[in-house]
Amino acid sequence: MKIISPISSGNGACVVHQMLETHISDYRVLQYNPYLTLIPPLLYFTGRNNRADIIHTPPDYAIYHQRSNVPMVVTFHGYVLDSYIRKYSNLMQSLHYQTDLLFNTKLALSRAKIITAVSQYIANIVSKELNPDQEIRTIYNGVDESLFLPSRSVENKAVNSVKVLLGGHLSAKKGSHWVEEILNRLDSNISISYTTGLGSNRRYPPHPRLTCLGRIPYKEMPSLYKQFDMLLFPTVREGFGLFAAEAMSCGLPVVTTNCSALPELIEHGKGGYLCELGDVVGFAEKINQLAENIGLRREMGEFNRIRVEEKFTLARMIKEYKEVFEEAAS
Repeated sequence: MKIISPISSGNGACVVHQMLETHISDYRVLQYNPYLTLIPPLLYFTGRNNRADIIHTPPDYAIYHQRSNVPMVVTFHGYVLDSYIRKYSNLMQSLHYQTDLLFNTKLALSRAKIITAVSQYIANIVSKELNPDQEIRTIYNGVDESLFLPSRSVENKAVNSVKVLLGGHLSAKKGSHWVEEILNRLDSNISISYTTGLGSNRRYPPHPRLTCLGRIPYKEMPSLYKQFDMLLFPTVREGFGLFAAEAMSCGLPVVTTNCSALPELIEHGKGGYLCELGDVVGFAEKINQLAENIGLRREMGEFNRIRVEEKFTLARMIKEYKEVFEEAAS
C-alpha cells in the first residue's frame, strides 16, 4: 500500500507527516514550496508521477492533489476559517481565509474518504463550522519520547539564572505582540530565548534579556529543550501544540494560553499553567513563580513527561494512522 503525502514545507504539519514517513513503510512525503500556493493550480503537478494507493494531505489544497479512484485522507492540523482568527490576521490573510481557502476546504471535506484532526478541539470546531457529512476522528500528534528526553541536571540548575524558551514564531497568532510586555514584568534573573521557526526569519526588537537562537534544525530540538527551565507559549490558537508536547516530553513545565487544544495537553497546576488569552500579568506571575521554585519545576516536568508517555507517544500516533490508512484502502 503506497501512501503519498503532498504538503507545504516549513511548518509543524510537515514535521508530523515526516514522522509518518520515517515509521510507515511506503509512506512518502512530497514537499512543495509554500509560495506555490499563490498559484494553487501549480500544485496539481506535485508528485503526479508517483503511484499512490492513498493520498494523505491537509485539506487546504487537497483538491489539487486528488486522483480518480484513489481514496484521500485529509488531516486538519489547525483552523483559520472562523471569525475569531480575523483579529489576528492581516487584510490579505482574512480575504484568503474567507474566499478560496474556505472553498478549497469544503471541497476537500466532500471528497475525502476519511477526515482526521490532531485534537478534539479542532475536530469540534470543523464539525461546527463546516458541518461535514462524516464524523471527524481525532488522532493526537505524537512525540518521539526516546529522543525528546529530560535533562539530567535539573537538580543543579540555579535560581539566580533562569532560562525560558519561547514557543512559536513571531506572529500575532502566536501571541508575539505580548512577549515584550511579559518580559518587562519578569524578575531580572529571568531571560527568554526564541527560535525563528521553520518558515520565518522574523526577529523581535533588541532587548537585553531576549536572545534570538536563529533557525534550529528539527533534529537539534531535543538537545535545545534540555538547556531551558520552562516553556512560554502565549499563543492565540493551536491545532495541537507540538512545541508544548515536545517540551513536556523533555520534562519542562509549560506556561501557555488557556485556549483551543492546549487544555488537552497541559493540566493546569500539575504540568504548568494555563493563563487567559493576552493576560501578560498572569503569564509573568506564573513564570516568576516557577523561577523561584526549582522543586516545583521538577515536579511539573516529571508530571508532563509521564503524561506524554501515557497519551502522546509517537508509537500511538503511528498505530492510529496505520489503522486509518488500512480502512481507507479497504
